[in-house]
Amino acid sequence: MRVLHIVTGLASGGAEHQLHLLLRHLPPHQRCEVLTLTNPGTVADALRADGVTVHHLAMRGNRDLGALPRLVRLVRAGRYDLVHTHLYRAQLYGRLAARLAGVRAVVSTEHSLHAGVIEGRPVTRGVKGLYLAAERLGSTTVAVSRQVAQTLRSWGVPPTRIELIPNGIDTAGYRRPPAERSAARGRVRAELGLPEGSWVVGGVGRLVPGKRFEVLLAALVDLDPATRLVLVGEGPERAELERRATELGVRERLVLTGERDDVPDLLAAMDVLAAPSTAETFGLGVLEGLAAGLPVRHSACPALDELPPSAAPQARRIPSEPAAYAAALRDLRQLSGHTSDPLPHPPAVGHYDIARVAADLGALYDRLARV
Repeated sequence: MRVLHIVTGLASGGAEHQLHLLLRHLPPHQRCEVLTLTNPGTVADALRADGVTVHHLAMRGNRDLGALPRLVRLVRAGRYDLVHTHLYRAQLYGRLAARLAGVRAVVSTEHSLHAGVIEGRPVTRGVKGLYLAAERLGSTTVAVSRQVAQTLRSWGVPPTRIELIPNGIDTAGYRRPPAERSAARGRVRAELGLPEGSWVVGGVGRLVPGKRFEVLLAALVDLDPATRLVLVGEGPERAELERRATELGVRERLVLTGERDDVPDLLAAMDVLAAPSTAETFGLGVLEGLAAGLPVRHSACPALDELPPSAAPQARRIPSEPAAYAAALRDLRQLSGHTSDPLPHPPAVGHYDIARVAADLGALYDRLARV
């Protein structure tokens, strides 16, 4: 089976990394290629390093209608059995191009959808109308959480066209022998310039307003001076976070790593993962923290909301407010003492293992291709 994944861009981001991870675990008879409409960034490099063919359409913007005929020609020439689209612009152009090229099986994954927000942007009447028009051109829309599936239904997408397949995590990538984890912890802490004996609060994600990392900066003011905040990711809010940290007097206690491809090692260097975002459609970072053996304090994680509390006992949900995070982190440090030993994997980690998720997606491909 030949499958083409069409994605808006391949810079570092949750949906892009999830695509990369899925392609490593889909059944071998499903031969996948990737087409990015624009911005073939670090994830494109990683895919090519894995031997995946990556096409770049060089689209100039949302209204570059001249890109559509080029996309149709490429899809038709590839003789693909199935097209799978990811992210809003790719969903609009990709579904239409697939239909015009004669591909019958067209899947789209909805990675980031709330009632009034899609991929961090407000949903206007026009945006919603285009989305629903394009959705009708597909065979199935994959929702990464029940919350996303609920939103799709509330928009009028028929339940029979929605398939719930969550995001997945590479559980094996976070499971390592104690000596190896300890070495990674020491190496990364030295590289980041973290003082000996510091207690490290970590955050992982794009530096955008929706992640609410400013809440952690404000909480840092009320924590022990030995506490450091390490934020892993890049984005347009970087300068504002630096300015705010200086204003609060905690700039020297903030470490911004930028975009990294060694997140498991960075998580090993942390003592707790904090996720103050209130607008998550899945909560992948929270699951990664749990897979790394960290206690987690978060404000939104649909992935955990869908499981019983016993599935992740080391995760606690708290309000996205500086005082709440300061209190929760103080309490956690008192409980944990000076140990850096990882916590055992909770059941939630196994539930969202990428091998299981990829098998479900592969079965969907096979089913649609037979129709």
